[in-house]
Amino acid sequence: MSTRFFTNEGDNTLLKKFAGVFTHNPDIERFDALVGYLRASGYFALRPHLEKVPLIRILVGIDVDAQLAAQHRKGLLLLGDADKTVAAVRKQIEADVQSAPYRKEVEDGIRQFIGDVAAKRVQIKAHSTKRLHAKLYIFLPKGFCEHKPGAVITGSSNLTAAGLGVEDAAGNYEFNVLLHDYDDVVFARDEFEKLWAEGVTVLPEAVGGVVRESYLREDLTPFELYIKFLIEYFGPAIEYDPNAESDLPKGVKALSYQGDAVNDGWLKLQKHGGFFLADVVGLGKTIVATRIAKKFYYHNGFPTHRSRILVITPPALKENWDAEMERFGLDDAVRVIHNGSLHKIRDPEKYDLIIIDEAHKFRNDTADGYDLLQKLCKTRTKHRLPDGEFAKKRVILISATPLNNRPSDIRNQVLLFQDGKDSTVIGNLQHFFAKLIKEYEAAHRIADSREAQAVVARIYEHIREQVVQPLTVRRTRTDLVEDKRWKADLDAQGIIFPKVEKPRPIFYKLDADLDALYDRTIRLLSLPKSGGLTYNRYRAIAFLSNPKLKEKYEHADRIATQLAQIMKTMLVKRIDSSFLAFTKSLRRFRDATQAMLTMFERGTIYIAPSLHVSDYILEDREDELIAAIAEASETDPTITVCTPKDFLPEFLAGLQHDGAILNELLAAWEQVKADPKLDEFLACLRGDGERQNLLAKPFNETGKLVIFSEARDTTLHLSEQLNAAGFGPVLTVDSHNRKAVMPVVRANFDANVAHDAEHRKDDFKILISTEVLAEGVNLHRAHVIVNYDTPWNSTRLMQRIGRVNRIGSTAAAVHVFNFYPTAQVDSDIDLHRKAFLKLQAFHCALGEDSQIYSPDEEVDNFGLFDRAIEEERDERLRFLSELRDFKDANADEFRRIRNLPIRARCGRKDAGQAGQSLVFIRDDRRDAFYRVAPGSSRREEAQTLTPSPPSEGGEGWGEVGDSAITELGFVEMARAFRAEVTEAAVPLHDAHHDQVLSALDDFRTKLAADAVRERAVDHTVGPNEQKALRLLAAAQGMPNVSVAERALLVAAQHAIRVAKFQDLPRQLNALQKAVAKKPVTSAALLDKLMEILRSYPLDVAEPDAPAAATGLVTAEYVPQIILSESFAQS
Repeated sequence: MSTRFFTNEGDNTLLKKFAGVFTHNPDIERFDALVGYLRASGYFALRPHLEKVPLIRILVGIDVDAQLAAQHRKGLLLLGDADKTVAAVRKQIEADVQSAPYRKEVEDGIRQFIGDVAAKRVQIKAHSTKRLHAKLYIFLPKGFCEHKPGAVITGSSNLTAAGLGVEDAAGNYEFNVLLHDYDDVVFARDEFEKLWAEGVTVLPEAVGGVVRESYLREDLTPFELYIKFLIEYFGPAIEYDPNAESDLPKGVKALSYQGDAVNDGWLKLQKHGGFFLADVVGLGKTIVATRIAKKFYYHNGFPTHRSRILVITPPALKENWDAEMERFGLDDAVRVIHNGSLHKIRDPEKYDLIIIDEAHKFRNDTADGYDLLQKLCKTRTKHRLPDGEFAKKRVILISATPLNNRPSDIRNQVLLFQDGKDSTVIGNLQHFFAKLIKEYEAAHRIADSREAQAVVARIYEHIREQVVQPLTVRRTRTDLVEDKRWKADLDAQGIIFPKVEKPRPIFYKLDADLDALYDRTIRLLSLPKSGGLTYNRYRAIAFLSNPKLKEKYEHADRIATQLAQIMKTMLVKRIDSSFLAFTKSLRRFRDATQAMLTMFERGTIYIAPSLHVSDYILEDREDELIAAIAEASETDPTITVCTPKDFLPEFLAGLQHDGAILNELLAAWEQVKADPKLDEFLACLRGDGERQNLLAKPFNETGKLVIFSEARDTTLHLSEQLNAAGFGPVLTVDSHNRKAVMPVVRANFDANVAHDAEHRKDDFKILISTEVLAEGVNLHRAHVIVNYDTPWNSTRLMQRIGRVNRIGSTAAAVHVFNFYPTAQVDSDIDLHRKAFLKLQAFHCALGEDSQIYSPDEEVDNFGLFDRAIEEERDERLRFLSELRDFKDANADEFRRIRNLPIRARCGRKDAGQAGQSLVFIRDDRRDAFYRVAPGSSRREEAQTLTPSPPSEGGEGWGEVGDSAITELGFVEMARAFRAEVTEAAVPLHDAHHDQVLSALDDFRTKLAADAVRERAVDHTVGPNEQKALRLLAAAQGMPNVSVAERALLVAAQHAIRVAKFQDLPRQLNALQKAVAKKPVTSAALLDKLMEILRSYPLDVAEPDAPAAATGLVTAEYVPQIILSESFAQS
């Protein structure tokens, strides 16, 4: 049955009807359109059919309601404001241009439309006094009459790409009718004429400027685009917020660099839910975090909601945090706990903000402390938002060295405030890190150390660019000096940061016999395959031959290996610390090994990690040990009583081997009476010969000296010897007396107390400390540090230096001295060479714990001993500083460029990037930066682009052949965008639009892939997650599952799919494993399952709340092309 009605389904589009009318009526001389909206972007599809039409008239309806509301607010009647009507039409066109499909034919159509308006082939009027919702299209042929009636179309379709039914344009359901009756056409014509007469003419001049002021303009220079790129990236961080400096307590200086950190951190807290505060040691991270906490308190619903803040800190820093919060007036809103007390938090939902100091201590996701912390951070708060949802916690991770860890450590810290598969920096962090962790592990198996280091460096650069930098606030002292604003502020307030000089070596020489014993000892400690120690005393559970006994110890082999490595590391560090400390540690190890051998001889071996078994055995108190084991066994499942038959034969052989070596070594070291290290140190304190006197002025401006050693045995021995040599009184600090002597430490070594005559003291010139003072303590009345034993970890070295290199330091330079053993030789070259060989041996023994030194570093020049102390900088700050400089010097230009529309673009010439395009894309969660190489266009995507399989950690499109779409970090993108003021633009190359759309497709594909991973579980999650999800699915089918329990099971499934909690799948799988070994009833299984799930802060839907979506809501993510740049083919 024929009908005049048509929809936009199939081929029945408005554009097809237009084509039919024009084709069968070639003499149309006037085309009139009445539309609700004017969309120039749809003109490209219609333009070919209008080529021979002499006159086109378009009458546009505008938002009359908005004008009525504006007039009523002013108490006026709406009589039709012509200027506002024209402005409204122009605004419609501008908005349409900016949101039009990014296609060349669309842009050509827009330009043609503007040209036709200028040539008056297209006339436009706007009606401002009626709400025009009708859509009317009138086709009047030459000689219009009842015998030649033309046509009229009316219905729901606007003159837009979607309304016309242009391919790829998303649209609504449309319903229209095509009429050919003369009376119908006349009626439509007359109505149109009446409305046209009432309309306001939109002159060509009003429309002509649209292209010039839109992204279609062609006069932008590469430099202007570079500045626009920086403005778009940094956003509000460009502006300095003077309010950040207000309301500071007395004694706290208003430092602009700290104010910038507060602003930057606040923005990241809002955008990402958390961030790393990673300023280098000594710049005042505690103050910055406290100021952010105060801003949070007063901006998080105050006064109707009073935020609660939890600070988690190492025990040594708790007192500092308590004092800082009290000074800023937050003590009533803040609770400070040490990081071993997480289990004491009974009401995690009470806290709105979590601050974690020394956050790198929570880098291991298999530790109980990490699981407790992640649960705490991801428990929703009590603060209900206006939309009815409960606010999520915000998290500040304080760590001066977020990148000095393994990739998995960095991932684990980020996952304290981000979900693994629903992140604001990279859609799927879990897949991103999975690939890099595999590459990192493979790099450690590469024989060539230089090649391995290069691979690891690339991995860290990728992590830094993609994950760490967007989530990090970090400034170094170099940044503060190079930024003109910060430097001027510091100078005005008389604040200086001393120059950290290169560390200087102090060599202590071993005579021939001692040198030989030293080297042999290192070999025996570190080379078990060459006859060295096996450390079997600490590997007992790994050698259990009885499977039932071994099952009591989860991950027995791994734990045993770790214990042996810890013992080896301790012994190697002790021999570096002092011969006294080493001999004592060696004796303890010998005694522990002998105790185990004694138990073998007696036929009963006790494995009791919680008891000092060796002491009982060596003191012949076995009866007491048996009683203690009997009592502890009731509550400690790790206690095991074994016989020699329960162990593999090689266990006893290793014990006997170690016993012989330890007895021999101990006998040799007990004969050593010389202490060349101490002798050399005393000579340096006296300034003997050509040695630098470490205490005398002018070298030591304050006459104070700080000495660090990891071993308490060493610090006590050193204190005793220095006092005896006349250098006392010496202040010694370790974990045993820290709390008691801290007031004395502050009075004598904290420069912030120097201005307080009541508390300032000068009773001690020398401070000797273990690592208890290496973090969070001010010792900056001193500026000379001696590392009596080598700080093998670079983080530890920087922490130590940071004690004296702090705000308030008055010395011009910080001097660092490190001790190194060497042999008695005749020349300086041999002296360095011998020392270097010993350090190489140390490095091999310590493995990854020795991060500061490279095993092949500058062997010929021995640069190892005087390498500069370098602070890893955040290069983004250089770009921010450059942008601020431009703004200060060119305020009008800055404002003009800032107001340029998004999608701005230009062409450039660069032989190194010929044929490529750079694309900046953003949605409401993250920024993405792309480099698109030649061939990576949408036209060829079927041949050139393939999705990377999830098992390989793919994130969307990968490389095929010589074409690629590469996602870059900000710094790399900024370097590529950077241009000189004088550089001229060139036309965009032909592949520009296809390359930009390829980048946009990649961005959308990643969003879609993340959503697919949510739903297609079996294909996207790892085997552990699959197994846990199957258990949860099966549990829903168990009998007698309550509504509340079912909701908890659903919430747990969602948590696993978005990788919310690292330990949840592990616990569920451990439950399945336990049940497989010892079956239980379904009711008992469900009870245990509920116990696990209730220990997690799962997002369970409230009874009256709508059901949660099963996947990520990608519809709300509307990616926008922010900027693009193409490089002409050479």
